[in-house]
Amino acid sequence: MPPTTSQAAAADDLASKIMIALDVSSADEARRVAGELAGYNVIYKIGLQLFSSAGHAIVEEFVGNGHRVFLDLKFHDIPNTVAQASIAASRLGVWMFNVHALGGGAMLRAARYAVDNEQAVNGTKRPLIVAVTVLTSSAEDTLNEIGITSDPKAQVLRLAILAKSSGMDGVVASAHEVPLIKSEIGADFLTITPGIRPKAATKDDQERVMTVKDALANGSDFLVIGRPVLEAEDRRSAFESMLNAGAAE
Repeated sequence: MPPTTSQAAAADDLASKIMIALDVSSADEARRVAGELAGYNVIYKIGLQLFSSAGHAIVEEFVGNGHRVFLDLKFHDIPNTVAQASIAASRLGVWMFNVHALGGGAMLRAARYAVDNEQAVNGTKRPLIVAVTVLTSSAEDTLNEIGITSDPKAQVLRLAILAKSSGMDGVVASAHEVPLIKSEIGADFLTITPGIRPKAATKDDQERVMTVKDALANGSDFLVIGRPVLEAEDRRSAFESMLNAGAAE
């Protein structure tokens, strides 16, 4: 049975909150993914794999084609280096980029100051800046291995509070931590949640995963979807299946 008009509208609205992770090995493959999802106002996340193979040119191409781009390079270095990288990201015209909260408050504030100053001096539109908290591939034993004794939820909240106080627009965290973040920091603080998968899908190297519908119910603002779409035989059908499942009442 085809979707009703209201169901189609709900799916289109949800699509604007979906980030498709372009974790592919070439610019040509990234273009193919975008072509297969044409017509949906999704956000494209360009991370380490594609940026390392195609460079800033693929970012500029997607921005030039009118796509919202989330540059996912997780800047984590001394404050001055991150500040300069943040200016470079701003000049690429990205809609959002991220830094790593473990870099500390001085680094986070340097990133925010740099993009604010770039906007004031050169008129560059300020991108959203979000801080990575705990990767969705990490569980408690992973944190213990690197000397962090907090459980993932406590560590995420600690870093989210730091991010908020340092001028970040939001954080990257799993959908499991979103209710805690929203209740402690506020509904307007953005949450970007990777690890979004269909209920029956394998976890691969992810640990803290959730379906589209459950992530939305938890309050996630933006949902990152990668392999469940990228590795599907029919990417558009896989995407639409997840979209419709999430938009269903």
